[in-house]
Amino acid sequence: MPAPPIFLAFASGDNDVRGKQLVVSNINACQIVADAVRSTLGPRGMDKMIVESNGKATISNDGATIMKLLDVVHPAGKMLVDIAKSQDVEVGDGTTSVVLIASELLKQVKPYVDEGVHPQVIIKSFRKATELAIEKIKELSIKIKKDDKAGLRAVLEKCAATTLSSKLLSSHREFFSKMAVDAVMLLDELLPMDMIGIKKVTGGNMEESILVSGVAFKKAFSYAGFQMQPKHFKNPYIAMLNVELELKAEKENAEVRVENVEEYQKIVDAEWQILYDKLQSIHDSGAKVVLSKLPIGDVATQWFADRDMFCAGRIPLEDLKRVQKACGGSVQTSTQKLAKESLGTCGDFEEKQVGSERFNFFTECPLTKACTLVLRGGAEQFIDEMERSLHDAIMIVRRALKHDSVVGGGGAIEMELSKYLRDFARTIPGKQQLIISSYARALETIPRQLCDNAGFDSTNVLNELRQKHAQGAKWYGINVFTEGIADTYVACIWEPALVKINALTAASEACCQILSVDELIKHSKGANEYEAPDALPGRGRGRPAM
Repeated sequence: MPAPPIFLAFASGDNDVRGKQLVVSNINACQIVADAVRSTLGPRGMDKMIVESNGKATISNDGATIMKLLDVVHPAGKMLVDIAKSQDVEVGDGTTSVVLIASELLKQVKPYVDEGVHPQVIIKSFRKATELAIEKIKELSIKIKKDDKAGLRAVLEKCAATTLSSKLLSSHREFFSKMAVDAVMLLDELLPMDMIGIKKVTGGNMEESILVSGVAFKKAFSYAGFQMQPKHFKNPYIAMLNVELELKAEKENAEVRVENVEEYQKIVDAEWQILYDKLQSIHDSGAKVVLSKLPIGDVATQWFADRDMFCAGRIPLEDLKRVQKACGGSVQTSTQKLAKESLGTCGDFEEKQVGSERFNFFTECPLTKACTLVLRGGAEQFIDEMERSLHDAIMIVRRALKHDSVVGGGGAIEMELSKYLRDFARTIPGKQQLIISSYARALETIPRQLCDNAGFDSTNVLNELRQKHAQGAKWYGINVFTEGIADTYVACIWEPALVKINALTAASEACCQILSVDELIKHSKGANEYEAPDALPGRGRGRPAM
């Protein structure tokens, strides 16, 4: 069923909207946006099917993916979309959490806005609470010992498994968490994401997915003579070209006037000679594997086959660049004077069968380390969701490796922060005490939603958690697999501290921005005509519809 666009009116009437009325309207808009992803949180979260206007269906429980596909037109609602995107880019996980926290913070302070508390008082309190919460996370977080390779790997695998437990791959999280850690460990110190390629092959079992230590891509379109080419080389030189090695037909408006057949034959011979000169130049350079972004025709394919060379044309630019970074050399736009210095090399090149596809594998690359994940599965939508899930796991492993500190997941850190902020609020007077207490209540939305999505009684479970945290058990959270509460650190339900720090910072900033807006001004287009602001692309004249 197609997901309807989220259209929200700013307010009723044609007059400009300002003050408390606008703030409440914006808070209501954020509530509706958050409700779209609320049920996707956690290991027992539900998936959403979003059907676009062209009929393409996307099935996902990734918060950022859902928020991108929803047609949110309300400016305040779009801010939640933006913070979900920023969380996805910066950390890779926690996209649903950041939207829920921002929505709950606004919900908790809505009564104070109704009662006339000035938004700047709320904003000041939010900033203070966020500062305290981040300091507490840094104090509570547990450092990863990078000297202990086995221990470091175990921690990274647990972080990846925690991320995958709420994804489609949860039943195979041990297999894929190891794959995600292996992929990151194969990279160099800078951990560049563009050196991790993900290729999808439909069919087969999920656990038939493989990790290639090098560059791999699907066999390009091939011409006659391709079967005669060798498919395996040791230490070959690789020529990477942006040159068309094909005889082209004349354009329709081309005109060549000749007096006799001999002149025509000379023209044909010259064209063929140009092509043969290019091919000979490549052969003379010592290259054994020829890759080109542009087509390599049947004449060139057969010519290379006769000389025991491998060629592949129409290689995607992304794959060509990865080969260049991993194997060295440079992409050439001309074959003249092709020197060995401009060629790449690898320890082993081979073409193999993967499912119904042929793949070219470049392994034992001498320069920048690279890897490729070849994913197997059933339906296309299923493999797409596998790719999104593995992307999140890889991002989490990278962040954990770079920032080397973890905290307990399953809502444990949120409950501990909530307790800490409640205790702090009792030590200060005035309205700030009420706002920081509301901030503390809002943090409990994460464990509460985990309970609701798993079918537990959230009231009883949260009361148990409050009791445990009041007694000093700081890592107690929800364990949906045992249907109760547990010490998440002992249960190895871990998350990088950066995920929580970034989520709280982004959510707080978005809330402060929404609360600080006190007037909506519409651009008049005539006597009685109004048009929605530029923030609403594609809307017609008049008031936006609900």
